[in-house]
Order: sequence, then C-alpha cells, then structure tokens
Amino acid sequence: MASQKNENPQQLKARAAVIVRRLRKQFPNPKTALHFSNPLQLLIGTILSAQCTDKQVNIVTKDLFKKYKTVEDYARAKQPELEQDVRSTGFYKHKAKNIIACCRMLIEQHGGKVPKTMEELIQLPGVGRKTANCVLGAAYNINEGVVVDTHVLRLSQRLGLTRNETPEKIEQDLMQIIPRPDWYDFANLLIEHGREVCNARKPNCPACSLKESCPSAEKLIMKFWRE
Repeated sequence: MASQKNENPQQLKARAAVIVRRLRKQFPNPKTALHFSNPLQLLIGTILSAQCTDKQVNIVTKDLFKKYKTVEDYARAKQPELEQDVRSTGFYKHKAKNIIACCRMLIEQHGGKVPKTMEELIQLPGVGRKTANCVLGAAYNINEGVVVDTHVLRLSQRLGLTRNETPEKIEQDLMQIIPRPDWYDFANLLIEHGREVCNARKPNCPACSLKESCPSAEKLIMKFWRE
C-alpha cells in the first residue's frame, strides 16, 4: 500500500499521476452530473447544488429551466415564487435571493452573459470558488482551479494528497500536484469514484483500482472485512 509518510513533492506528484491515469481508465468521460444546455443553466444549477444532491437539483431544474429561460426571467422573478420553485433543494430562501441578485448583476455588469473569469464570477451573489470552478470547467473548458466538494475533500484526504481540512487549502494542495490541464477532470473523476466505489460510510477497498496508491487502503480493507 502507498504511504504518505516522508513523501517529497515529486513523489507525491508521481503518485497523483498514477491516480489520475487509473481513474481516467475507470471513468473515461468525466463530467458534472448536473444537466444544463448553456452557461446560465449551469450557473443556476450549481448555485442550487449547495447542500443538495445533483440528482435532486436535476429534478428541480427540469421544470425550472422551462419556466425561466433567460437571465431576464430570473432577474424579474418574484422571490416568494422562485423560493417555491427551488424549495426541495434546501436553503431555498437564500438560494432564490441569490439567484435573482446574481442575474440582475449579470445584466447590469456583464451584458446578461455569464463571465469567463474567476475574479468576475466570485463577485456574483451565491458564487464561491467551487461554483466558479464548475462553471469555468464545464461551460468554458477553462481550468482555473479544482472543484472541492464533499467527495473531493474526503477522497483527497484518504488518498493522502492533502493533510488540510478546509476546501480552500485542499484546493491549493491539489493544484500543486495535479497538472493544470487535469484540474477540472480530476474533481469529476474523484466525485464519480466517490459515488461508485469509495463512498463515505463503506468504501469498497477490495474492488478499488486505487488501493495500491492509497495510504488508507490497508486500514479500510481490514475494517471492510470485519464488517
């Protein structure tokens, strides 16, 4: 099993490269699970995905995107009505308020278009680095950072790619060891692996393609067999 102890930066990069290569073989078409057909839909869906599953967001946006087709539709929306439209995603009052304010800012400052830079995106209400990275990567094929959601946070720690606890610091660690062209895909690869193999409660280490590169695998495999 791999060990995180005394790994120098080059060793860590080499192990990360193996992880990326094996995950790409396992998941050849990594992409966000959110359904969208344009950057605005992706931005709205990603805002709604906070503290909510992508599956539930897709259920909500199936009707939402039929009702609100343009940035002007969201900007003119009545907040109580939009709240009910997105209620099942959780934190619906806050999300509806942010979506309306975000779309008004898009009209006032960006000609109604979703911007293509991190600096501009994170100025929008309801948009942090995670949302901005998702929009830039999926909508514009721009690698500005690494999306750190709960799957990426958990797996990057289990794989010994970071010792940090916060998404901000974990993102910086991953950006140091993952080649920039792989930043967006890497997050989606970890998310897919986290859903299918290395889940939070009972990771399937015996069937994991990364167990030889994972410093947590031996302990988790023993736990797996005891249970």
